Amino acid sequence: MTHNKKHDKPPNHLPKLGKQQYRQQLYDLQVQLVRLQRELINTGARVAVVIEGRDGAGKDGLIKRLVEHMAPRETRVVALPKPTTREESSWYFQRYVQHLPAAGEFVVFNRSWYNRAGVEKVMGFCTNVQYQEFLDVVPTFEQMLVRSGIQLHKYFLDITKDEQQRRLDARHGDPLKQWKNSTIDAKAIELWDAYSEARNVMLERTTHAVAPWHVVRADDKRLTRIEVIKDVLSRLGYPDKDEDLCSPDPRVVFPFDAEFLTRKWIAP
Repeated sequence: MTHNKKHDKPPNHLPKLGKQQYRQQLYDLQVQLVRLQRELINTGARVAVVIEGRDGAGKDGLIKRLVEHMAPRETRVVALPKPTTREESSWYFQRYVQHLPAAGEFVVFNRSWYNRAGVEKVMGFCTNVQYQEFLDVVPTFEQMLVRSGIQLHKYFLDITKDEQQRRLDARHGDPLKQWKNSTIDAKAIELWDAYSEARNVMLERTTHAVAPWHVVRADDKRLTRIEVIKDVLSRLGYPDKDEDLCSPDPRVVFPFDAEFLTRKWIAP
C-alpha cells in the first residue's frame, strides 16, 4: 500500500458530531441499511460482519445501531458464551460455522473466532500450539467462506488506554451496565500491553486480500458508529444507494497496514 505523506501521522483532530447531527446521520444511514437488506433478501446474498476490539471499545453500542431497524428474521447478532466441554473438544471453528449466514441473511459477530487470538491467548485459555495453529489456519478458513459466496467484513475497534480506563470506570458506576462487568474486564488495563501485542500479531497474521482487517479509531462513540456503518454500506451494492452519504472517513476507518503500528495510527 502506498501512503500519502500527510497520513504519516495520525490526525490530532477528528470531526465532532453534535447530538442532532449524529441522530440525523444515523437515521439516514439506517434507511440505507434497510434498502441494503431488501436487496440481500431479493438476491439471496450472504453477509457476515466481524466486530472485534478491546473491552470497552464500543462493540455493543455499534452493533445495536447497525441492526436496530433491520428485519429480525434475516438479521442475527452472534455473541457466543464460554464454550461447553463438548465444544472445547470439537474443531475450533465448529461452533461458529453453524451461525454463518444463509441466503438473504445479515449476520454480525460480536467477537468471533478471533477470541483465540485475543482473550484466549492473553488469559491462557488456550495452549500455544492451539494459538499458533489458529493463526496459520484462519486465512484459509476465511478464504473458504468467501469462496462459498459469503461476503465477509472484519473491523477492529481501537481505543486508547486512557479511554478504556474511563469507559470501564463508568461502567462500574452504571446500574444498567452491570451485566457487562466480568473478571476479564477487571484484567483489561493490567494486561494492556499483552493485549496490544496479541492484537498486533493477529492483525499482521490474519489480514489477507480476501478478508482484510479494517481498523477503526474508536475513542469517539458517535463517530465510530457513523463511520463503520458508512464503511459497511460502501462495500455492498444495492438500488437507490446514496454514494456520498455512504463514503467513510479514511481517518477513522482504514485498511490495516503493519506500518500503522510504528506510525501510531493504532494505539500502542
